[in-house]
Amino acid sequence: MAFSVVLVITSVLLILLILLHKGRGGGLSDMFGGGVSSGLGGSSVAERNLDRLTVGLGLIWFACIIALGLLLKGSGS
Repeated sequence: MAFSVVLVITSVLLILLILLHKGRGGGLSDMFGGGVSSGLGGSSVAERNLDRLTVGLGLIWFACIIALGLLLKGSGS
């Protein structure tokens, strides 16, 4: 039950974080001030932190998927 709750929460957060990333055309991040950063030859600290947060949350999401799969496989036998 706890894995299901964590899975739903991480899924929603991942959707929001992915939409906040700056795409090729600016994307949704421009609406929240993401397009204001200057292009000085690298990504800003905020973008790097957003990347790290997204990858970390993705790993938690993936671990929940694996754990739920193992739990369901174990209970079905």
